[in-house]
Amino acid sequence: MAELITLPKMSDTMTEGVIVRWNVKVGDTVKSGDIIAEVETDKATMDMEVYSKGTILQLIVAEGQAVPVDSPVAIVGAVGEDFSSLLTAKPSVKIESNSTVQPVEQPIITEAASINTIAVSSNDDRVKASPLAKKIAAEKHIDLNAINGSGENGRIVKRDLENLDAIAAKSESAATNIPQNIGEESYTEVAVSQMRKTIAARLSESKFTAPHFYLSVEINMDKATAARESMNLISDVKISMNDIVIKAVASSLRKHPNINSSWLNTKIRYNNHIHIGVAMAVEDGLLVPVVKFADNKSISQISKEVKAFGVKAKEKKLQPQDWAGNTFTISNLGMYGIDEFTAIINPPDACILAVGTVKDIVGVANGEIKATKSMKVTLSCDHRVVDGTMGAEFLRTLKTYLEDPIKILV
Repeated sequence: MAELITLPKMSDTMTEGVIVRWNVKVGDTVKSGDIIAEVETDKATMDMEVYSKGTILQLIVAEGQAVPVDSPVAIVGAVGEDFSSLLTAKPSVKIESNSTVQPVEQPIITEAASINTIAVSSNDDRVKASPLAKKIAAEKHIDLNAINGSGENGRIVKRDLENLDAIAAKSESAATNIPQNIGEESYTEVAVSQMRKTIAARLSESKFTAPHFYLSVEINMDKATAARESMNLISDVKISMNDIVIKAVASSLRKHPNINSSWLNTKIRYNNHIHIGVAMAVEDGLLVPVVKFADNKSISQISKEVKAFGVKAKEKKLQPQDWAGNTFTISNLGMYGIDEFTAIINPPDACILAVGTVKDIVGVANGEIKATKSMKVTLSCDHRVVDGTMGAEFLRTLKTYLEDPIKILV
């Protein structure tokens, strides 16, 4: 018996998906467990399995088309089987097509053009005009109703039409001196990806629901820079400054569990485990894979895990378990030369840390002016959970760890 194959929900936040590619065609035989399509979800491109056995009778959804979860995408059954009743019963799916908008050229309207394009009969006996004026108006297709006469009782005479020609000539001359814009207006519209839709929905909800406030601090990174150089002499993986920041944040959260929390409307959850979400930019937007139990891992372990996440993110191979469970998030734009910024809290976290670049500045140490390395960080806090003093104490601990990384080991 023929049956509809519907789009499954592949993540907890997925509401619709895009069929990136069909791995089967009409007439192919499939069995339970076969991968019949690649589907772009709000997080990654994932394989879609079929749990029916039979022949592909119809592919309902075209490649590149977005459809809601549980919508029919294909029909499987026996060869030659009538499945018209399934097509009648299935909800309609709107297929969007690309369209091109052509720029419209707008004519330049001048006084001369408006005068010479009037074409109304001048045979109206109610128009007061001399015979000569009427003759000239007829030859030049001029509407005498639009002319104010200068003769007796408003009578239109020859000179009124001559004055009209002079105005038109003057307007045409002025029009030729108007500088013309070169080029044409154009734009490109791109369909919003599933990932971008989810980013927009989640961050809009966070920004307009959670009352954000921000705390910033500048951190001396001289010792952290030196420690990183020493670590890379013996580490089997290249350690980045972001890896050290992740470890320092995890250690700070262990001392400040009120930051490692979530607002749950009727209660506040204080997490005993520390899972650090690491924001990563990809082609379609932003992904946040999670380093679980970050406080229990070495910096080199964190580095390996983050690098592996980076490769999977670019290849759209992150799985739901990779981005689930964050209790705190870090967003680092330092590698792009950004000195300082604020980030929107990543639900369900109560806080997110925005990390800027490590840069050389002139500082004062022990009364001496010297070159030093500095980094600015900004903590975005959900005021429903975290107060200013809580956030300030967390940042003070983080500053202590990064300004002297050996304290992380104590």
